[in-house]
Amino acid sequence: MKKKLIATAMIVLGLVTTIGCSTKENNNETGKLRVGVTISPLKEFAEIIGGDKVEVFSIIPQNSDPHSFEPKPKDLASLNNSDIFVYNGLKMESWIDPILKQIENKDVEIVNSSNGVDIIELSQDEHAGETAEEHAKHEEEEHANETAEEHAGHDHGTQDPHIWLSLKQATKQAENIKNALVLKDEANKDYYEENFQKLKKDFNDTYEEYAEKFKNISNKNFVTGHAAFGYLCRDFGLTQNSLIGIYGGEGEIPPGDFKEILEYCKENNIKTIFSESAASSSQSEALARDAGAKVEKIYSLETKVDNMSYLEGTRYNYEKIYEALK
Repeated sequence: MKKKLIATAMIVLGLVTTIGCSTKENNNETGKLRVGVTISPLKEFAEIIGGDKVEVFSIIPQNSDPHSFEPKPKDLASLNNSDIFVYNGLKMESWIDPILKQIENKDVEIVNSSNGVDIIELSQDEHAGETAEEHAKHEEEEHANETAEEHAGHDHGTQDPHIWLSLKQATKQAENIKNALVLKDEANKDYYEENFQKLKKDFNDTYEEYAEKFKNISNKNFVTGHAAFGYLCRDFGLTQNSLIGIYGGEGEIPPGDFKEILEYCKENNIKTIFSESAASSSQSEALARDAGAKVEKIYSLETKVDNMSYLEGTRYNYEKIYEALK
């Protein structure tokens, strides 16, 4: 955590030189809007809606963790030379606030893609499977050796940030991007609107297909390594239980917690344990072995995986979960 705070301070200091040496170039030299984003779904939404009118870049490298990413001065220079910057919000990018303050180009349209989204409040959702007592205990253990300053920098928020894992909420994120494009380039409003409506239809058709499938199954419970799928569960009336919480974690889970989720698997006849990259696959495999279940991979999709598009990855997740529950 100290390293992250130091890195952020270095960014701020480096800006004076970096931004001072970079000219505020005409962002439209190619006739296209320059759109900066954080996570992969936002990049894809902007590319679909913007089409040949935009150049989209991500400041987070492929396969990097958006939670712990540390922006460099060159990233800020890129943002200052963009027309639009889109981020997920809801503390998904825990480093975002000081970065936003350092975007000196006031012409950059900054878009919090979570605006207008139907957010899951973790205080109401018991932190995705934890009781209030368990969450308090885990918070105490996680932050036991941090200073007050370090704890503030570690703030994850009280809302589930994985909004793109719901096609309903992802549609709202895409609409926020469309609105920003129209604001910056009203001459092409109809073009952006047409592309957005196609995206919206594709998302809704997929949602309706799987809403019908999940409606007709009696088993609504599944187990994952990482509690990233709360929005998906809400869409389809499912319940997730997980080895680790919303923001992932490091190390082995306490034996008592492992025993509790193992009992849950046996009581609910869980035959598939879903493993996701933010969780330890060895823990998922151990749980599957003890529960007499198999391990299947699903994806949180904040980075592009296996050359799948966002919608292909979403459909993959839906189908894997459906096949495990039917």
